[in-house]
Amino acid sequence: MDLSKPLAYRMRPKTLEDYVGQKHVIGKDKILYRTIQADRLSSIILWGPPGCGKTSLARVISNTTKYKFIQINAVTSGIADIKNAIEQASNLLMNPSGKCILFIDEIHRFNKLQQDALLPYVENGTVILIGATTENPYFEVNKALISRSMVIKLEPLTEEDIYEVLKKSLTAEEGLGSYRIKIEDDTLRKIAQTANGDVRTALNGLEVAVLTTKVNADGVIEITPQIAKDSVQNRKAIFDKNGDSHYDNISAFIKSMRGSDPDATLFYLARAIQGGEDPVFIARRIVIAAAEDVGMANPNALVVANAAMQAVHMVGMPEGRIILAEAAVYVATSKKSNASYVGINEALADVNSKDTEEIPMHIRNAPAEGMESFGYHQGYLYPHDFPGHYVEQQYLPDKMVGTKYYRPDDNVK
Repeated sequence: MDLSKPLAYRMRPKTLEDYVGQKHVIGKDKILYRTIQADRLSSIILWGPPGCGKTSLARVISNTTKYKFIQINAVTSGIADIKNAIEQASNLLMNPSGKCILFIDEIHRFNKLQQDALLPYVENGTVILIGATTENPYFEVNKALISRSMVIKLEPLTEEDIYEVLKKSLTAEEGLGSYRIKIEDDTLRKIAQTANGDVRTALNGLEVAVLTTKVNADGVIEITPQIAKDSVQNRKAIFDKNGDSHYDNISAFIKSMRGSDPDATLFYLARAIQGGEDPVFIARRIVIAAAEDVGMANPNALVVANAAMQAVHMVGMPEGRIILAEAAVYVATSKKSNASYVGINEALADVNSKDTEEIPMHIRNAPAEGMESFGYHQGYLYPHDFPGHYVEQQYLPDKMVGTKYYRPDDNVK
C-alpha cells in the first residue's frame, strides 16, 4: 500500500466482508450481495450522497468479478473512452468472455449523446454498466439506460458505521497502524458525528489531525477533542444548492410551513442558508406558501411574506436570515386555508375542458355608444345602490350557474 495516498483511499474495502454500511442493499440476504458473490451482476446505477461508498462498492465488485473491469470518470472522459472500453471488451484474444464491467463515476456528467453511445452495448450485454451518481438518476440519466439497469439507492453512512471505519483505520497496516496514536472513543465518535454520513470527510479529518500533531515526550500522537474539532471543522451539511438535496430541502421547508411546525421550518431554513441557497428564492417560496396554504385564513401573511421578500432583496445576507425566519415562522404559525388555491385550480380546469358558455350580457362592459342596444350592460344592478352594498344577481354564465369554487372552511372568518 502506497502510504502517500490519502487515508480515505487506503481504507477502501477490498471484499464484501470489509464493506461497512448499506446493509439494506448488500446484506447477506439481499439480492445485490448474492449477485456480486455469484459474479452474475447486471447493469446497476448506484445513487447516493458523497462518501457513502459508491466507488468502494464498485472496487469490491472489481475484486470479485471474472470479467474485465474498466473504470472511467465522466468528468474527464468522452465517447472515445467509451469506444476504447468496448474495443477492449470485444477483443476475444485479450478478453475471452467478450464482455466487461464498465464503471462510470459521476455518470450524470455525461451528456445525452455520450449516454446514448452506451445503449447498444448495454443492450447486447457487451457492457455491464455500473454508474455512480450523487444526483437523482431519474432526472439526470437517460431513461433508456435507467430501464436497462437496477437503481440502487445508497444512504448516508450512520455514525456507528463511520466510527467503525475510523476505529479500524487506527490499527490497520494500510491505515494509520504505523503511528502511535492516542485518541478517546468520545473524540472519535465526535469526528464520526461531524462527518454527517460522509466517511471520506471523517477519514480526511482524522488524517489531518494525525499528520499535523507533534509527537509528545512519550512518542505518542495525542489527538485531543480540540485538535479533532479543528481538523474536521464544521459539521458537513448534506446540501447541494444545484442538486437533488436542494429540491428535497425546499420541499421539506414548504411542507413544514404548511404543517404548522415552526421548529422544522427554521431547521430546513437553516440548512438552506448554510448550503448557500439564494435568499430571494427562499423568500419567494414563503410568499407562495402564504397565498397557497394560509390564504384567506390570514390574508396578512401574504403582506408579511411579500414585505420580507423585498426586505431580503434590499438588505442581503447575513441579516436577511432574520427577515426570512420571521416571515417563515409567521406563515408556519398562521391558521391555514387552501380554499383559494383549490378554487382557482378547479376554475382553470373547467375553463380548459368545459363549454362554459358566454359571459352574461348584463355584466359585460359597454364602453362605446350604441353597444347597449345589443344588450351589453343592460339590466346590471350596481351593488352599492342597495342596502348593505349587496344585491342578488347572476354573474356566472347560464351553464355554470350553481358551480362552487370557493368553499371556505372554519379557519376563514
